[in-house]
Amino acid sequence: MHISAKADYATRALLELAREPGRPLTCEAIASAQEIPFRFLKSVVGELRRAGLVRSQRGCEGGYWLGRPAGEVTLLDVVRAIDGDVLTLRGEPLDGLGYPGPAAPLPGVWRQIEASAAAVLGGLTLASLLPAGLPADAREQRSEVGAA
Repeated sequence: MHISAKADYATRALLELAREPGRPLTCEAIASAQEIPFRFLKSVVGELRRAGLVRSQRGCEGGYWLGRPAGEVTLLDVVRAIDGDVLTLRGEPLDGLGYPGPAAPLPGVWRQIEASAAAVLGGLTLASLLPAGLPADAREQRSEVGAA
């Protein structure tokens, strides 16, 4: 499994947005807070917007917000929006992978690893990763996840 810089940056940007859900943040503010290259972040945020994970508003009051509550966005959502497949073999999806002879069981192992990684990523929401001492909106979203 490879976690790309894009997926890492996307997750960090979403966590910044989740930290203060009541106000929009600019790409500049997110890039500065997370020490992410601004130009790179711009393209990542565009992908997040197309995936519905962020929404945007233009103008002087504009910026970016989460597209869904932090308790409903999993790390699996982010990885799939940015990188597609959770695990690939030499850049190719595992679908249809098969080997002859003694290596025949190996694709099943790769698929098990992929399923395990997807289960871990799918079990972690943005809200579950936020530290204590957050605004009420974010804390409520976080506690809803813990109660589920």
